[in-house]
Amino acid sequence: MNILEGNGRGEAKIRYLDADFEVVVPGTHVICAVTGRRIPLDELRYWSVARQEAYADAPAAFEAEKKAGALPLGKS
Repeated sequence: MNILEGNGRGEAKIRYLDADFEVVVPGTHVICAVTGRRIPLDELRYWSVARQEAYADAPAAFEAEKKAGALPLGKS
């Protein structure tokens, strides 16, 4: 990281771990991979370790799992 990165006011860069996350570049928020909404870091609850992306809420996380083929398909 250089002096111009991570002024703490923009989008944070995060390494998503199994039960936690690590801030790589400081910031105030991350962007939801499904909705595009800003997620303040203190409200970040949903993410994918495998895809290294954040989700605004449970429905967004569920949608990402469906798109990734990670959920079994039920009978229609």
